[in-house]
Amino acid sequence: MEEAIRLDQVNLWRRTQEEFSYDLKKTVLSVFEGRYRQPAKKLVLKDIDLVVEKGEKIGIIGGNGAGKSTLLKVISGILQPTSGTVRVRGKIAPLIELGAGFDSEISVLDNIVLYGVLLGFSRVEMKERVDSILDFAELEDYRFIPVKGLSSGMVARLGFAIATDVQPDILILDEVLSVGDESFKHKCQTRINQFWESHVTVLVVSHSMDFIRESCDQAVWLNKGSIQSIGDTVEVVKEYLEVVHTPYQ
Repeated sequence: MEEAIRLDQVNLWRRTQEEFSYDLKKTVLSVFEGRYRQPAKKLVLKDIDLVVEKGEKIGIIGGNGAGKSTLLKVISGILQPTSGTVRVRGKIAPLIELGAGFDSEISVLDNIVLYGVLLGFSRVEMKERVDSILDFAELEDYRFIPVKGLSSGMVARLGFAIATDVQPDILILDEVLSVGDESFKHKCQTRINQFWESHVTVLVVSHSMDFIRESCDQAVWLNKGSIQSIGDTVEVVKEYLEVVHTPYQ
Protein backbone atom coordinates (compact mmCIF):
# COMPACT_ATOMS: atom_id res chain seq x y z
CA MET A 1 0.00 0.00 0.00
CA GLU A 2 0.94 3.64 -0.40
CA GLU A 3 2.14 5.62 2.61
CA ALA A 4 0.20 8.79 3.48
CA ILE A 5 2.10 9.76 6.65
CA ARG A 6 5.47 8.74 8.07
CA LEU A 7 7.12 9.95 11.26
CA ASP A 8 10.67 8.81 12.06
CA GLN A 9 12.17 9.40 15.52
CA VAL A 10 10.16 12.56 16.09
CA ASN A 11 10.89 14.49 19.28
CA LEU A 12 9.36 17.77 20.40
CA TRP A 13 10.45 19.97 23.27
CA ARG A 14 8.06 22.77 24.27
CA ARG A 15 8.15 25.54 26.81
CA THR A 16 6.03 24.92 29.89
CA GLN A 17 2.97 26.97 30.79
CA GLU A 18 4.93 28.52 33.65
CA GLU A 19 7.49 29.84 31.17
CA PHE A 20 4.80 31.27 28.88
CA SER A 21 3.56 33.42 31.76
CA TYR A 22 7.09 34.67 32.40
CA ASP A 23 6.59 37.95 30.56
CA LEU A 24 9.11 40.28 28.93
CA LYS A 25 9.19 42.80 31.77
CA LYS A 26 10.06 40.12 34.35
CA THR A 27 12.70 38.70 32.02
CA VAL A 28 14.40 42.08 31.53
CA LEU A 29 14.34 42.80 35.27
CA SER A 30 15.73 39.38 36.15
CA VAL A 31 18.59 39.82 33.66
CA PHE A 32 19.54 43.18 35.21
CA GLU A 33 19.32 41.70 38.70
CA GLY A 34 21.45 38.72 37.73
CA ARG A 35 18.82 36.09 38.50
CA TYR A 36 17.65 35.20 34.99
CA ARG A 37 16.97 31.50 34.54
CA GLN A 38 16.60 29.52 31.34
CA PRO A 39 12.97 28.91 30.38
CA ALA A 40 11.78 25.48 31.48
CA LYS A 41 11.12 23.03 28.67
CA LYS A 42 9.34 19.70 28.57
CA LEU A 43 9.70 16.76 26.20
CA VAL A 44 6.11 16.39 24.94
CA LEU A 45 6.76 13.91 22.11
CA LYS A 46 9.48 11.27 22.42
CA ASP A 47 10.90 8.99 19.70
CA ILE A 48 7.67 8.79 17.69
CA ASP A 49 7.77 6.28 14.83
CA LEU A 50 4.48 6.06 12.93
CA VAL A 51 3.42 4.98 9.45
CA VAL A 52 -0.14 5.54 8.21
CA GLU A 53 -1.19 3.98 4.91
CA LYS A 54 -3.38 5.83 2.43
CA GLY A 55 -7.07 5.45 3.29
CA GLU A 56 -6.50 4.15 6.82
CA LYS A 57 -8.65 5.37 9.72
CA ILE A 58 -6.44 5.75 12.80
CA GLY A 59 -7.70 6.43 16.33
CA ILE A 60 -5.34 8.13 18.80
CA ILE A 61 -6.03 7.53 22.49
CA GLY A 62 -4.43 8.36 25.82
CA GLY A 63 -4.95 10.37 28.98
CA ASN A 64 -4.92 14.15 29.30
CA GLY A 65 -1.47 15.55 28.57
CA ALA A 66 -0.36 12.41 26.72
CA GLY A 67 0.56 14.42 23.60
CA LYS A 68 -2.38 13.50 21.35
CA SER A 69 -3.26 16.99 20.10
CA THR A 70 0.44 17.88 19.86
CA LEU A 71 1.03 14.85 17.62
CA LEU A 72 -1.79 15.97 15.31
CA LYS A 73 -0.31 19.48 15.15
CA VAL A 74 3.12 18.08 14.20
CA ILE A 75 1.57 15.94 11.44
CA SER A 76 -0.43 18.95 10.21
CA GLY A 77 2.67 21.16 10.10
CA ILE A 78 1.33 23.55 12.76
CA LEU A 79 4.26 22.60 15.00
CA GLN A 80 7.76 21.70 13.80
CA PRO A 81 9.49 18.79 15.57
CA THR A 82 12.69 19.51 17.50
CA SER A 83 14.26 16.47 15.83
CA GLY A 84 13.23 13.65 13.53
CA THR A 85 11.35 13.76 10.23
CA VAL A 86 7.70 14.08 9.23
CA ARG A 87 6.62 13.12 5.71
CA VAL A 88 3.07 13.71 4.48
CA ARG A 89 1.76 12.85 1.01
CA GLY A 90 -1.37 14.73 0.02
CA LYS A 91 -3.37 17.73 1.16
CA ILE A 92 -4.30 17.89 4.84
CA ALA A 93 -7.42 19.44 6.38
CA PRO A 94 -6.72 19.80 10.11
CA LEU A 95 -9.87 20.16 12.24
CA ILE A 96 -7.88 20.93 15.37
CA GLU A 97 -8.40 24.57 16.27
CA LEU A 98 -11.27 25.57 14.02
CA GLY A 99 -10.74 29.03 12.60
CA ALA A 100 -7.28 29.47 14.14
CA GLY A 101 -5.88 30.56 10.77
CA PHE A 102 -8.43 33.28 10.06
CA ASP A 103 -7.58 36.99 9.70
CA SER A 104 -10.18 38.76 11.86
CA GLU A 105 -9.87 42.05 9.97
CA ILE A 106 -10.84 40.81 6.49
CA SER A 107 -14.16 39.51 5.18
CA VAL A 108 -15.54 35.99 5.47
CA LEU A 109 -15.23 35.69 1.66
CA ASP A 110 -11.54 36.65 1.65
CA ASN A 111 -10.87 34.33 4.60
CA ILE A 112 -12.38 31.38 2.74
CA VAL A 113 -9.99 31.97 -0.16
CA LEU A 114 -7.02 32.58 2.17
CA TYR A 115 -7.73 29.52 4.33
CA GLY A 116 -8.03 27.32 1.26
CA VAL A 117 -4.77 28.63 -0.20
CA LEU A 118 -3.05 27.83 3.13
CA LEU A 119 -4.38 24.27 2.80
CA GLY A 120 -2.78 24.06 -0.65
CA PHE A 121 -5.66 24.88 -3.00
CA SER A 122 -5.70 27.54 -5.73
CA ARG A 123 -7.52 30.89 -5.45
CA VAL A 124 -9.65 30.04 -8.49
CA GLU A 125 -10.74 26.73 -6.95
CA MET A 126 -11.56 28.35 -3.61
CA LYS A 127 -13.63 31.11 -5.24
CA GLU A 128 -15.66 28.39 -6.95
CA ARG A 129 -16.29 26.76 -3.56
CA VAL A 130 -17.36 29.92 -1.70
CA ASP A 131 -21.12 29.46 -2.21
CA SER A 132 -21.18 25.82 -1.07
CA ILE A 133 -19.03 26.65 1.98
CA LEU A 134 -21.23 29.57 3.03
CA ASP A 135 -24.34 27.45 2.49
CA PHE A 136 -23.05 24.62 4.68
CA ALA A 137 -21.85 27.01 7.40
CA GLU A 138 -25.21 28.82 7.25
CA LEU A 139 -23.38 32.13 6.79
CA GLU A 140 -24.69 33.29 3.39
CA ASP A 141 -25.61 36.71 4.81
CA TYR A 142 -22.13 37.27 6.27
CA ARG A 143 -20.13 37.01 3.03
CA PHE A 144 -18.70 40.57 3.24
CA ILE A 145 -18.61 40.88 7.06
CA PRO A 146 -15.15 40.87 8.73
CA VAL A 147 -14.55 37.67 10.68
CA LYS A 148 -14.22 39.72 13.90
CA GLY A 149 -17.95 40.39 13.53
CA LEU A 150 -18.79 36.67 13.87
CA SER A 151 -19.45 34.78 17.07
CA SER A 152 -17.02 32.02 18.09
CA GLY A 153 -19.62 29.43 17.05
CA MET A 154 -19.91 30.98 13.58
CA VAL A 155 -16.12 30.98 13.21
CA ALA A 156 -15.98 27.28 14.16
CA ARG A 157 -18.75 26.48 11.66
CA LEU A 158 -16.87 28.35 8.94
CA GLY A 159 -13.62 26.54 9.70
CA PHE A 160 -15.34 23.15 9.60
CA ALA A 161 -17.17 24.00 6.36
CA ILE A 162 -13.96 25.05 4.57
CA ALA A 163 -11.81 22.14 5.76
CA THR A 164 -14.38 19.52 4.79
CA ASP A 165 -15.56 21.13 1.53
CA VAL A 166 -12.14 21.06 -0.12
CA GLN A 167 -12.00 17.24 -0.22
CA PRO A 168 -8.59 16.72 1.41
CA ASP A 169 -6.47 13.59 1.07
CA ILE A 170 -5.95 13.51 4.85
CA LEU A 171 -8.49 14.59 7.49
CA ILE A 172 -7.25 15.34 11.01
CA LEU A 173 -9.90 15.42 13.77
CA ASP A 174 -9.24 16.47 17.35
CA GLU A 175 -12.18 15.10 19.33
CA VAL A 176 -15.57 14.35 17.80
CA LEU A 177 -16.86 17.77 16.88
CA SER A 178 -19.45 19.66 18.88
CA VAL A 179 -19.98 22.70 16.67
CA GLY A 180 -23.26 24.59 16.86
CA ASP A 181 -26.76 23.32 17.66
CA GLU A 182 -28.04 19.75 17.30
CA SER A 183 -29.11 20.32 13.70
CA PHE A 184 -25.66 21.55 12.68
CA LYS A 185 -23.91 18.76 14.66
CA HIS A 186 -25.94 16.26 12.66
CA LYS A 187 -24.82 17.93 9.41
CA CYS A 188 -21.19 17.74 10.59
CA GLN A 189 -21.49 14.08 11.52
CA THR A 190 -23.08 13.24 8.17
CA ARG A 191 -20.22 14.94 6.33
CA ILE A 192 -17.58 13.19 8.47
CA ASN A 193 -19.29 9.84 7.76
CA GLN A 194 -18.76 10.50 4.05
CA PHE A 195 -15.01 10.71 4.67
CA TRP A 196 -15.14 7.40 6.53
CA GLU A 197 -16.77 5.74 3.55
CA SER A 198 -14.20 7.16 1.11
CA HIS A 199 -10.48 6.57 0.59
CA VAL A 200 -9.53 9.65 2.61
CA THR A 201 -6.92 9.00 5.32
CA VAL A 202 -8.31 9.95 8.75
CA LEU A 203 -6.55 10.51 12.07
CA VAL A 204 -8.87 11.15 15.00
CA VAL A 205 -8.30 11.87 18.68
CA SER A 206 -11.21 10.78 20.85
CA HIS A 207 -11.96 9.91 24.46
CA SER A 208 -14.82 7.70 23.26
CA MET A 209 -13.44 4.16 23.21
CA ASP A 210 -16.68 2.88 21.62
CA PHE A 211 -16.20 5.31 18.72
CA ILE A 212 -12.54 4.26 18.28
CA ARG A 213 -13.41 0.55 18.36
CA GLU A 214 -16.29 0.87 15.92
CA SER A 215 -14.80 3.38 13.48
CA CYS A 216 -11.02 2.95 13.25
CA ASP A 217 -8.76 0.39 11.56
CA GLN A 218 -5.92 0.83 14.05
CA ALA A 219 -5.36 2.59 17.36
CA VAL A 220 -2.31 4.44 18.66
CA TRP A 221 -2.02 4.69 22.46
CA LEU A 222 0.08 7.66 23.57
CA ASN A 223 1.43 7.80 27.12
CA LYS A 224 3.54 10.74 28.35
CA GLY A 225 4.53 11.64 24.79
CA SER A 226 5.58 8.14 23.72
CA ILE A 227 3.75 5.45 21.78
CA GLN A 228 2.78 2.85 24.38
CA SER A 229 1.05 0.56 21.91
CA ILE A 230 -0.08 0.51 18.28
CA GLY A 231 -2.08 -2.02 16.32
CA ASP A 232 -5.49 -3.68 16.20
CA THR A 233 -8.07 -1.25 17.58
CA VAL A 234 -9.84 -3.72 19.86
CA GLU A 235 -6.58 -4.99 21.37
CA VAL A 236 -5.04 -1.56 21.95
CA VAL A 237 -8.23 -0.16 23.50
CA LYS A 238 -8.42 -3.24 25.76
CA GLU A 239 -4.80 -2.70 26.91
CA TYR A 240 -5.45 0.98 27.54
CA LEU A 241 -8.64 0.41 29.54
CA GLU A 242 -6.98 -2.29 31.66
CA VAL A 243 -4.32 0.23 32.72
CA VAL A 244 -6.81 3.08 33.23
CA HIS A 245 -9.08 0.91 35.40
CA THR A 246 -6.29 -0.64 37.44
CA PRO A 247 -6.32 0.90 40.94
CA TYR A 248 -3.09 2.44 42.19
CA GLN A 249 -1.14 0.18 44.52
